[in-house]
Amino acid sequence: MMSNKPTHKKQALSPSKVLALGFLGIILLGTLLLSLPIASERGVSISPMQAAFTAASAVCVTGLTVVDTANSFSLFGEVVILCLIQIGGLGFMMFATTVLVLTKRRISLRNRILLHETMSMPGLSGTVRAVLRFMLIVFAVEFLGAVILSIQFIPRFGVSKGIYYGIFHAISAFCNAGFDLFGSAGSLSQFHHAPLVLIPVTLLIITGGLGFAVVADLISHGTQHKKLQLHTKVVVVMTAALLLLGTVFFALTEWHNPNTLAGQDATIPSKLLNAWFQSTTSRTAGFYSFDQGQLREGSKFATTLLMFIGASPASTGGGIKTSTLFVILVLLRSVFKGTGDVNAFKRRLPLVLVRTVLSVFLISLVLLSFGAILMSFFEEGRGHGFLDLVFEEASALATVGLSTKGTANYSMGSKIWLMLLMYFGRVGPLTMMLSFSNRHANQLTGIRYAEDNILVG
Repeated sequence: MMSNKPTHKKQALSPSKVLALGFLGIILLGTLLLSLPIASERGVSISPMQAAFTAASAVCVTGLTVVDTANSFSLFGEVVILCLIQIGGLGFMMFATTVLVLTKRRISLRNRILLHETMSMPGLSGTVRAVLRFMLIVFAVEFLGAVILSIQFIPRFGVSKGIYYGIFHAISAFCNAGFDLFGSAGSLSQFHHAPLVLIPVTLLIITGGLGFAVVADLISHGTQHKKLQLHTKVVVVMTAALLLLGTVFFALTEWHNPNTLAGQDATIPSKLLNAWFQSTTSRTAGFYSFDQGQLREGSKFATTLLMFIGASPASTGGGIKTSTLFVILVLLRSVFKGTGDVNAFKRRLPLVLVRTVLSVFLISLVLLSFGAILMSFFEEGRGHGFLDLVFEEASALATVGLSTKGTANYSMGSKIWLMLLMYFGRVGPLTMMLSFSNRHANQLTGIRYAEDNILVG
């Protein structure tokens, strides 16, 4: 007898869900590995919360820490953190694809779709080939950065330690992670007057923050401006503008601050260098060349804005992204000019893109606002100013890693919220929203309502 019961085909997880769960799985694995006794220095006890926070910060390439990385974790623990940074920075699907190719395994259509979503590529054609090309570029840039930094570190720390430090900080910089092994010295503060350290680090940060597709496009058509993709033009213009404006702003506001730019033995070149470094690292890296808690209030707010903007799409950085800010600016221009289209570089931007941009901006802004209120309750009576709370929160959401008060000094409730923000920021607002949605339930029913109007402004 045949059953009349309807059969329900099990639906596969959407690419958005796979990406979100994939990052979560890596964080859990990292937490387990960092909780092992072999991962901590002798005599140091790492709590499950500290291990989880460090793993989340590493996978989400943030750099916020609740324990001193150099003095708390053993060599094994540091290597685990470095691997988490590399996987988190490049995306676990890129890593998985490379492993499959090297082992001569077949890349399924589903995996190609996941790669397409991870890297924000325009189509599925040539996805695997593009991934391998990107990986080659990444490792070449990191290798070059490691060599340059090792040359600077070897005279100070010895050959083996200098090379290890060069490799660790080159990967951390390119992945925009901000983890360092200098302990109580305070990130790159001891290199405040060392251009051959600060400049290579900023170049690694910028390259990683441009996005894989942009770097590849620049390599292919760098001297042929007309052949560059629209996305590449937008990212390059916005990145250059933000770096320049940030440098000028920090130079003007912190020029005479003895605790930041005008430190001991400060010269005009070193002041300009550190203003440039602050402008670069604020957008998503997390390294610092002076104590962020000593910034003037206006500079803290400007740093918060730069962190909120972040890097570019399909890069190792976070934030709402440079292209999002660009679309908002050209949208405002179209409103002021009274034009119906949103145009950029003699191209018309589609309405669905504008809607997506506004959604990403509003979701991030709501999260930041809600979290600031939430953290103000958690930190009541603990001596943290409201701007410091917003600064810390923006740093987590944009996966930057800068802190004015030290993340370890915040309450347990705030740390858990910061972990959630790091995860949300790395996966991305849009991917997170799609992972919770039911696309099949939201398909069009064929009904279109009558158009009407409301007053705004």
